Amino acid sequence: MNNIPLAIVTGAAHRLGRIFALTLAKRGYAILLHYHRAKSAERTEQEIKAIGVPVFLAQADLRDDSGISSLIATLDSVPHRIKIIVNSAAMMQRNELRSTTVTNWDATIALNLRAPFILVQQLAGRMTEGGLIVTISDCGASKLWKNYPAYVVSKSALETLTRLQTKEYAPTIRVNAIAPGLVIPSDNVSKDEWDTLTKRMPLNHPVSQDDIAAALEFLIDNSAITGHVLCVDSGYSLI
Repeated sequence: MNNIPLAIVTGAAHRLGRIFALTLAKRGYAILLHYHRAKSAERTEQEIKAIGVPVFLAQADLRDDSGISSLIATLDSVPHRIKIIVNSAAMMQRNELRSTTVTNWDATIALNLRAPFILVQQLAGRMTEGGLIVTISDCGASKLWKNYPAYVVSKSALETLTRLQTKEYAPTIRVNAIAPGLVIPSDNVSKDEWDTLTKRMPLNHPVSQDDIAAALEFLIDNSAITGHVLCVDSGYSLI
């Protein structure tokens, strides 16, 4: 077994997952880079290789059991011990509650909540030398976003799951969550909407990618933090 510790990052090819993967690579972790679609995975893989640490690609649709099994099968061939798991893969579909289909609801819950539950359940036993699990929530987990009902329900439940996992896997493994605010505009939000939202925040600016990276590094470095949801949102949760 290689002495370089391994970090597993789901949804690591783009957006926040990419930030987490690059942050961990810069700290010397080998990266198991999970992705669903290959569009951005190769670019992120090359960025990690340029840092000088091993990177292993794992393509899988984590909404179903075969995808989860595929990721774990990839992990079986990786010669590094797991030290960190970052559950970042998520989906956020815009629908009002009355128009949300069962298919869309189930897909969101499967990826945002069920997959982190199964992955931690199956992989925590491999973290024999301890480690850190980080789930990626959202500052909107406690809000009633009427256009994203499945998403806010999944993220709210994810924070509860995080606290349950904290008690289950202590004292060997610490479990925390990061709840980002507005970091990278999505295709669901127009520029005008984005500008309006950021101007309403107490700090009047979106969260930077460096802020998100620093949040993960804080959780890595502080061995007394567990069961905590770290809100990094420029004050968005206050409005």
